[in-house]
Amino acid sequence: MYGGVNGHERYLETAVETASPARLIVMLYDGAIRFINEAAYAIRQRDYETKNHKLQRAQRILTELTCSLDFDKGGEIAQNLFRLYTYMHNQLVEANLEDSCERLEHVVSLLSELREAWDAIATQAEAQVEVPTARVSLHG
Repeated sequence: MYGGVNGHERYLETAVETASPARLIVMLYDGAIRFINEAAYAIRQRDYETKNHKLQRAQRILTELTCSLDFDKGGEIAQNLFRLYTYMHNQLVEANLEDSCERLEHVVSLLSELREAWDAIATQAEAQVEVPTARVSLHG
């Protein structure tokens, strides 16, 4: 380890620093989905401390996504996302109280659909950024 950060952590740090805003949202969805799936596994294992910890992490991600909404630029889409994020956050709280894997699966399903949409947006934005660079390097 170098400077207290291992290779995987350094890779993630670099990925976050160089990601587009849309790609960062995809990464947040990936993290929330992973934590929720880990919480569901913990419920099945009756590991309630881990379940609680993982759900709190997923809830923090949803809070971050909510706080990042720009209602001026996003208009109705931002309002709809706000409602969805609030709903999912509440579902996670209920799932934590009830040890409900069904609620967790529902939230993962919603997040997965949103993730697919944001991944398409990120991929399209990245393609638009790369095309001019390719032209410059071909003629340069």
